[in-house]
Amino acid sequence: MREILLILALAFLLWLWRDSLKARERAIMVSRRACDQIQAQLLDDTVGLLKLRLCRTKKGTMALCRLYGFDFSLDGQQRRSGSVSMRGQGIEDLILDIDQSSTLQ
Repeated sequence: MREILLILALAFLLWLWRDSLKARERAIMVSRRACDQIQAQLLDDTVGLLKLRLCRTKKGTMALCRLYGFDFSLDGQQRRSGSVSMRGQGIEDLILDIDQSSTLQ
């Protein structure tokens, strides 16, 4: 019985790791595309996980909700922040801090 629980726990961790890699790659792709659209540079060419929690999809099933943060630059000197919110593998929201008084959603 103990071995079965260990195998199930390892299988769950493997699934979580693969699912997280796919979600992160999707968040990077969306962030890069958004930066290209506003002619900005995605700094460090990556995103970082800020928040991970369980949530419900529109169908009512359980999913992992993730919030990724990233930095970008419009002029090559000033660092600005952005975020990508995901529900499962779907993109919920993308926010870019364009200037001091506004954000692009």
